Parts: sequence; C-alpha cells; structure tokens
Amino acid sequence: MAKPFQASAAAMLFERNDALVIEAFRRGEFDYLDGVGEIPEADFLRAIASKKILDKLADAYPSPRSKHDVPLWVYIAGDISMRFHGEHHFHAFPYIVRTGGLIEAFGTDMGHKATDPESGDITLACEGFNEKNQRPRQAPCDQDYLRKMARDTDAELLHQWFNRDVAGILKQHHVFDSAGIFIADATYLFVPDNPQYEGSSVLLFDENNHPVSEKDLTPEKRARCTWRRCYKMVSLLHTNRKAEFFYYVGVRVIPGSDNEGPVLHQLVEDFVTWHGTKTMKWLIVDRGFLDGEWIGRCKTDWSIDVLIPARSNMTIHTDVVGLAEGGLVDFETWTPPPPPPKPVPLNQPEAIVKREETRQRTLAKRKAEAREAAPASQTPALSEVGMVTELETFSTCTVPLTAIVNRETDDRGEIHYWVLLTTAEDVDPHQVRRDYALRTTIEERHRQLKCFSDLDEFSSRAFSLVANQVVFTLLTYTLMQWFLIREGRKDLTSRTRKRALQLLRPAKTIIIIYYQQYVAYLSPLDHQELVLTLEEEPRQKILAKTRHIRRHMADELQALPPS
Repeated sequence: MAKPFQASAAAMLFERNDALVIEAFRRGEFDYLDGVGEIPEADFLRAIASKKILDKLADAYPSPRSKHDVPLWVYIAGDISMRFHGEHHFHAFPYIVRTGGLIEAFGTDMGHKATDPESGDITLACEGFNEKNQRPRQAPCDQDYLRKMARDTDAELLHQWFNRDVAGILKQHHVFDSAGIFIADATYLFVPDNPQYEGSSVLLFDENNHPVSEKDLTPEKRARCTWRRCYKMVSLLHTNRKAEFFYYVGVRVIPGSDNEGPVLHQLVEDFVTWHGTKTMKWLIVDRGFLDGEWIGRCKTDWSIDVLIPARSNMTIHTDVVGLAEGGLVDFETWTPPPPPPKPVPLNQPEAIVKREETRQRTLAKRKAEAREAAPASQTPALSEVGMVTELETFSTCTVPLTAIVNRETDDRGEIHYWVLLTTAEDVDPHQVRRDYALRTTIEERHRQLKCFSDLDEFSSRAFSLVANQVVFTLLTYTLMQWFLIREGRKDLTSRTRKRALQLLRPAKTIIIIYYQQYVAYLSPLDHQELVLTLEEEPRQKILAKTRHIRRHMADELQALPPS
C-alpha cells in the first residue's frame, strides 16, 4: 500500500483524480477501498490540510519536545478534531477517531476500520508513526500523548502562537476585510470552587453574573449575590459590516480578578506589531475599556479609530447632552437597517406561492388597522441621531473626539440620551451607530462557545490545559468560519456549531478507491457498474487483493486490545 505519510514530514493528502484511479482499477490495480458517509469533518480537515494551513500551524507550534515520534500536525489535527466534536476530555480521542473524519481526511495509513465478524462492531487498526509499536493501535496516536503535549506546552507561548502565528496564517489566506473592523471584549469563565484551579480567582457576582463589590451592596442585594471561582478571557474578533464571518485573532486567559484593560492594550499592540498598521482600522469596545490615553495612542501611533460608548457620569457626556437639550445639535431620524431577506425556495408549487401572497396581504392589512386604532394622543417611539465634532473635554485623551448623540423618545414622550465616542473624523453618524451594533456579535460568539462547545467546562485544573482548551476551541471555531466562507455557506457562519453541522451534513454514501497518492469518489451504483463491467483478468486481480486485505484486517482485529 502506498505510504501517504512520513513520520518526520508534514501532512500529505491523497489528491482526487477519478479518471486516473478508475483507469488503474480497470487494470486490476488499487491500494484500498472503503465506503464512508461524507461528513463535514473530513471535508473540513481536507481543506485546512490541502491549503497548507495545518502544515503552517505545525511549523509554528511552540512544542515542548525536542524530538517528535508523532508528527506535530497529527497532534494539532487530533486536538482540532476533538474541539470540532465539542469534546475536551482527551480519553475520548479514540472514540472520536472511530466516528469522526480523521481517517477519511488523511487516508488509510492514518488507520483503517476492521469489522468484528461476530459482533459487527467497528474497530480501528492504526500502525502509528514510529517503529516503537509492538502491537496494532486503535488510534493514530495515544490519547495520553495529546494530553501531555497540551499540558507541557507553555501557556504564554501558546497564547503568542495563536495571536501571532494563527492570525498571520489567516492574513496569508486574505481573510481580513478591507474595512478593518475588529471587536474586543472580556468574558468570565466559571469553574468549580476548587483552589487547585491554577491562576483562578474568587469574586462576588450578582444574579446577572456581573462582578460587584460587597461593601457597596445593601443586605437585600447581597442576599442575591454569590461568590464564584473564575478565569477571564480577553479576546479580539474580526468581522465585516454585514457580519458574514467571525474570526478570532487574539486571546488571552487571565485570572478573573485581573484588569482586562492592560491585557487588551497589549493584544492590540501585538497585533499591530506582527500584522502591520493597515489591517485593523476600527476597534469597537464597550465602556469597560474607557481609557483616554490608550484611545489617543490607538489613533496617533497605529491609525486605529476606536468606537466606544461614553459613561453617563463623564463630563463629555454631560456636555454633549447639554448641547442637545439646548437645541445646538441637528438630529436626523434613525431608521434601523432592514433585516436581510429570507431566502425564497426555488420551484415552489403554485398553490403554496398564492397562499403565501394571501398571508402577506392579510398581515399588512392587520398592521394598518392597528395603527389606525391607536389612541391619537399616543406619541410614537422615535430614535434620532446627531453628531458633535472636535470635542476635547475627555481630558486624558490626547486627540479630539467625535460624539454620536442618540436621542430616544418613548411612547410616553420621555426623552433619553446615550452617546458614542470615536476618534474618527468626517463620519456618517448613521453608519457609526450601525457599526456599534456589531459589538454584540462578540457576546453572541461567547454565548455560543460556552453553551454549544462547552468552552468553560474544564476537566483539568492545570492552567496550561485550561489555556489549551480555550485556544484550540477558538482556533477550531475560526477555521470552521474560514471553511464555511470557502464553501460558499455564509448562511451558516452565525449558526451554532451543532446546527451548522446538521445543515452541512449530506445524507449520501460514497465509495472511496485509493491508488498510490490518488483517490476516486464513486456512488455505490457507479462502483457496482464499474465492478460488473471489468474484464476477467483485472477482476481476478482485484478479487485476490481484496481477499488479501480482508485477511490482513482480520489478523489486525485479533491483535487489537479490547476497546
């Protein structure tokens, strides 16, 4: 059988060439044959390997080992495969290999499946990547190898690898949008109340999981608060104005009690140092990162325009609202952008089309009747937006600021103001407000990763393994975003991991024929037709080789340890 991998080499793939492989098969020549269901993970892993992303990740990885019996790309692919399935326990790796797409993606030398003739159970037989194995394996590498590599990798170097090398690889693949919009945020990662969690902190949180100071609470409010042990994740996300993708390009895990401001400042400075000053043009943050000196430095040193809301107790907020109340600010009606149109199914039956048209007319009529029936004295809710430029009352900021003043009038006629600050000049206030609405997309990403990828379900108390889980979860999410964009599936980038996989997964089964460094994909009927139309001599050659492979797999099955 052809050897697609070398222990000391980077990942190599079988190249698809249906014509070449089928021609060889008609001569009675093939290396292996398997039937698989095309699953998203195999396609995903093929994509990151074929575009050399996996090789580049391995080349830059800060390995704690001077010698690698198992290639680094196998470790990274295995770790990514675990996070792809939402699994963080390393002992589950053999089961993930058995049910996932690693074997289909990287060929038969990564392993192949053997079926127990009595029970029908499917077992993997893997040769491994060195000459030290005395018996067949059920996984390409031991799960303990993955765990020890993750545990021994320095957490600081792992963060740097993600922030510098992973983001640099993304830049090489032209993923950064020309508008240069980045969003930063911090979120708490809660763990059990066990002091053995290295680097964790215990803080007091209210019922909304916001940290509070005990001395500022009334007895009633204190009764609703809880002490919780936690870490804090500070992250940097890249998207575009249509929110069509979400790439994590910076992350750092810190104790929950640490101030996230200086950590973000360093993330931004490192990003500019490593990836240039023209990639990040807009940085959107919440008011927790208000720091006039740093905001000014972003503008003057790196040409980054910061967009951030003002606190209501700030002098600049008071001044701007005073100008608005004095009639010195010109306001325009704010109209939220319409939601994206829902895709219309093609080839709809005429009866369904007519029924939907009737339903839309009925809905429009009811809305019109509701507006007419509303009390005449009732004031409609109104949103307005205005702008004040060249503000210098944020004394610690070294550059003038532009304030986007938002005036909200509720249905009782009461007026409320909120203010956005930016270092940009000559801006459209409507566009700035729309851009700020993107800030919640990073909060939604955190929610999805916690709820659907178990981001903060840490099974180990070692900080290096905590950092590994966070970094590889974000890495897998980011690479999956790249894969979905590459496949033309922008409609899935905002979905949860489980839902995206459900919508990606096709139902068809294919037959894969391996020959040297090539593969052919055939439907079961195409394969059956190919076999039934073979000449007698190649048919006998294929029969003999098939029996040889089956005997070899049966021998491996008997030699395998129980699973």
